Amino acid sequence: MQLAQRRRQRTDNQAGRRALGQAISYLWRYPRYTAASVIALLLATAAQLAVPQLVQEVIDSIVASAVAVDLDLGLALRGLLLAVVIIIIIAIARGLFAFGQTYLSQALSQNIAFELRNDLFAKIQRLSFSYHDQNQTGQLMIRATDDVERLRVFIGQALLLALQALLLLLGTLALLFATNVRLTLVVIPILPIALIVFMVFGSVAQPLFRRIQEKLSAANTILQENLAGLKVVKSFATERREQVRFRHSIDDLLDERIIVSRTFSVLFPFIFLVANLGQAAILYFGGREIIGGTLTLGEWQKFSLYLTYLFLPMGQLGFIIALTAQAAASAERIFEILEAENKVADRPDAIGLPAIQGEVVFDNVTFRYFASGDAVLQEISFRAKPGQTVALLGSTGSGKTTIINLIPRFYDVSEGRIMIDGRDIRDVTIESLRTQIGIVLQETTLFGGTIRDNIAFGRPEATLEEIEAVAKAAAAHEFIMRFPDGYETAVGERGSTLSGGQRQRIAIARALLMDPKILILDDSTSSVDLQTEFLIQQALDKLMEGRTSFVIAQRISTVVNADQILILDQGKVVDQGTHEELLENSAIYAEIYYSQLAE
Repeated sequence: MQLAQRRRQRTDNQAGRRALGQAISYLWRYPRYTAASVIALLLATAAQLAVPQLVQEVIDSIVASAVAVDLDLGLALRGLLLAVVIIIIIAIARGLFAFGQTYLSQALSQNIAFELRNDLFAKIQRLSFSYHDQNQTGQLMIRATDDVERLRVFIGQALLLALQALLLLLGTLALLFATNVRLTLVVIPILPIALIVFMVFGSVAQPLFRRIQEKLSAANTILQENLAGLKVVKSFATERREQVRFRHSIDDLLDERIIVSRTFSVLFPFIFLVANLGQAAILYFGGREIIGGTLTLGEWQKFSLYLTYLFLPMGQLGFIIALTAQAAASAERIFEILEAENKVADRPDAIGLPAIQGEVVFDNVTFRYFASGDAVLQEISFRAKPGQTVALLGSTGSGKTTIINLIPRFYDVSEGRIMIDGRDIRDVTIESLRTQIGIVLQETTLFGGTIRDNIAFGRPEATLEEIEAVAKAAAAHEFIMRFPDGYETAVGERGSTLSGGQRQRIAIARALLMDPKILILDDSTSSVDLQTEFLIQQALDKLMEGRTSFVIAQRISTVVNADQILILDQGKVVDQGTHEELLENSAIYAEIYYSQLAE
C-alpha cells in the first residue's frame, strides 16, 4: 500500500515538473521581456557581489592608516570618502537594476497569466460536451483563476529568484575560493546537506499543494452550485445543511494547509541552523588565521559578507521550494485541461459546409456516452427531407435529446453516420455546420446584457428592425415593449429579471435571427402557458415553413401537424409516421394521445 502510494506520488511529481516546464516555455512568447529581466538580474547580482570587495579595501586601508607612522590624514580621509561614495553609487545602481528586474518580471508574469487564461478559456470553449459532463464548473473556474495566479507568482518571483540564487551561489563560491581556499573548504561540506534536505522537502511539498488545490476546487464547486441554485436552497429551507456542507469542505482545506505549514515550520529553522553553523565555523577558523597573521581583518570581513551571500540563497530556497511546489501542482492541473483530448473536433481534411437545403439522414446510428457504456441510441435510421418537420416523442430517457444533440455534433456517433445534404457531418467544419442550425434548448440560458444583446447573440451586427421582426415572430415583442427601456432592458444574471416564458421566447427569437435551414426546438414551449404556447406555435408553424425542423414536445397538440413523428423507447425508434398513421397503427402513440385528450 505504502509502496503504491510512493509510486503514485513520484509519478505526480514527474507530471508536475513536466507541466511546469511547459508553463516556463511560455517565456519565449515574450523574448524581450525575458531577456531584459535576465540582464537586469545579472547587473543587480554583479553590483551586489562587488560590495564586499570594496568593504575589504576600506577596512584594510583604515587598519593600515592606524598603524602607519607617517600618516597623511587628509589623504587617508579622501580615500575613505571615495570608497564610501563608490559603495553608495553601487548600491544605487543595484537598487535601480533590482527595480527594473522586479518590474520586468512582474510585467512578464502578468502577460503569461493573460496568455494562460486565454488559452484555457479557448480550450474550455472547444472541448466537447462529454468533457464537461465529467468535470464540474467550480473545478474549471479554480484552474482558470487560482491555479493560473499561483503559476504567475512562480514566474514573477520564484523563477528569477531561483536564477538569482544560483548566480549568487556560484559567484560567491568563486570569490570565496579566490579570497581564502582554506576557509572556503570549511564551509563547502555544509552545502550538500542543505541541498539534500531542500530536495526532500520539495518532493514532499508538491503533492501537498496539489491536495490543497483539489480541496479549494471542491469548496469553490459547492459555493458555485449554491449561488446558482440559491432559490432552490431557500425554497427547501436547507440553508443550514448547505452551511454545514460548505464548512466541512473548508475544514478539509484548512487541515491540508496546516499540514503544509507544519512541514515548512521544520524547514525554515533548519535553514537558519545550517547558516549559524557556517558562521560559527568561520568565526573560529577565521579568528585563528587573523591571530596567526595569515588573514587581514578586511579579508575576514569580506569573507563574512560573502558567506552571508552564500547562505542567503539557501534561505531563499525555502521560499522558492514552496512557490515551485505550488506552481508545479497548479501547472499540472492547468495542462490537464490544455492537453485534454477533444472528442469532437474538425478532421484535418474537413471542409466548410456550403449553404444547405436541409436534408438530414440518420443512417443506422448508435451512440454511447462512454466507449464501454451501454448504447443510449441503437440503430436509429430515418430521413428528413428539406422543409419537413420531424417530431420526437417518448418517455424520459428514451433518447430524444440525444438525437438532437448529435445533429450539431455536440457529440459524435459511436456507429453509423449522420448526413446533411448527402455529406457526413464529420467531414465538414464544426463552425460551418452549427452556424446553419438554429437551436432552442429546454434549459434557456441568457447572458448578462440587454434583451437586444441576447437576441443578437449569434449575429451582433443585426439591425434593430431585424431583431424586432424575430421578436414579433416569437411572440416576444409585446412584453418587451412593456419594459420602460424596451429592447435595452437589462436581463439580469442568467435572465433572472424575466419569467421562464419570457426567457424562452427570447431564446426562440435568438435562434430565428440566424435564419437557419435546420431548426431544433427542444420542448421549447414547456415554460409557457397555453395562451402563450398558442401564439408561439402559430409563429413557429409559419417560420418552420421551408426549414427542416426537429421538435421535442411533451404535448401532442404541438406535433400533430408534423410531417414525421418518431416514437422512441429505450433508445430505439419503435414507431414512425404521421399523426393519422400513428393514431391508427401505434398503440403507444394512441395511448399518449387519448390520455392527453382526456386531461
